[in-house]
Amino acid sequence: MSINSKSSKNLNRLENILIIGNGGRENSLAWVIQKNELVKKVYLIPGNAGSERINKCERIKIDINNKIELVKKLDFLKIDLIVIGPEIHLANGLADFLRKKDFKVFGPGKDGAKLEYSKSWAKEFMKDANIPTANFWKVNSFEEAKQIIHSSSMPLVVKVDGLASGKGVFIPDSKDECFRAAESIFNGKFGKSGNVVVLEEKIQGPEVSIFALCDGKKYILLPTAQDHKRLNENDKGPNTGGMGAYSPAPLLTEDYLDRVIKEIIEPTIVELNRKNIDYKGVIYFGLMLTKSGPKVIEYNCRFGDPECQTIMPLMDQNFVLLLDKCSMGNLNGDEKIDTFDKVSGCVIATSKGYPNEYKIGFPIKIGEIDSCECQIFDSGTSLSKNGQLLTDGGRVLSIVCQDKDFDKVFEKAYRNLKEINFDGMYFRNDIGHQVRKTLSKEN
Repeated sequence: MSINSKSSKNLNRLENILIIGNGGRENSLAWVIQKNELVKKVYLIPGNAGSERINKCERIKIDINNKIELVKKLDFLKIDLIVIGPEIHLANGLADFLRKKDFKVFGPGKDGAKLEYSKSWAKEFMKDANIPTANFWKVNSFEEAKQIIHSSSMPLVVKVDGLASGKGVFIPDSKDECFRAAESIFNGKFGKSGNVVVLEEKIQGPEVSIFALCDGKKYILLPTAQDHKRLNENDKGPNTGGMGAYSPAPLLTEDYLDRVIKEIIEPTIVELNRKNIDYKGVIYFGLMLTKSGPKVIEYNCRFGDPECQTIMPLMDQNFVLLLDKCSMGNLNGDEKIDTFDKVSGCVIATSKGYPNEYKIGFPIKIGEIDSCECQIFDSGTSLSKNGQLLTDGGRVLSIVCQDKDFDKVFEKAYRNLKEINFDGMYFRNDIGHQVRKTLSKEN
């Protein structure tokens, strides 16, 4: 990134931060960023009904696609750092555009975002870098998919190549289900995102999430996490964007994490550099811990949701300084993150019908909340004309708590959930089942 005289004036200033996005992820980022005493104001485009309940935060109503008006507004607000949340904006090259206008941006350019917006490209990327992942086939038609599925000795995982809001992965139990999934994608269920399909061998093992803040050359790891993708308890039902998470993930011991770093994380950054991709942002590594070792299921080019809501309360006030360093390519490589020896857990409250069709506009009632090391990050909410909080998305609220152990964390989270009510509200009761001693005894 080249920085001209206009932006160099603000190199060390972090008074005005802009976060782009409207979910729980962006609210949790705003919540941790405002902790820093250097920060005077955190703006969100567009944010949601919960954004302005966060200290120092203000929503901005502007069309993000109107680039001329956007730049005028950001110049007027004297924005010192821009953090881009959703993958769609990164895939559309918003970070590239803003950098050309001399803003500091945390978020990769379109070339780096291809790790997420093209699963087939990401698989080829891993193949080139010798990064462990499942065997795969890139197919361009249903006929081609049928031949590969038919010739396989077992059902294959079926993935939409492009962006699908976390809902484009099908894990069939039979070849008939494989055929139906591939046919629905090629018939337009996901629009242009499904013009190409990736078929993968089905691998087995627990899944974990790792996030690396990257400045183009160096990186720093955030606490690990484990997400719960399936809609229903006991990890059953359709894939969702995420029903809850906890951090850190005890499965990733220090020794195992060292292996992940050597076999996956560092080779990824080396390969990005080999391809002349200057990646300034967060890289999400979705891993499966198989019997033969860790394998990459997918990359994301942004913070995961709900992992972000889970991890951010473990960060101290210097977190925004790390984002700023990454935006300028200035990580030392020896920065440390102090999580205060606490663990964190998040449970998502969703609308009835999610991840498929659901209705919005239902009033949300919140009673007496335990606010001691607990947060509620609005994920999909709006306000009525008279100020009533309403549901406005599939995932509505993120209930997050921290404590010294996971049993205390989830006891607090579920106690808070009893104080929240809206028509059709749904959540899983077994989030964190892998680490909750009391739940495992009950089961």
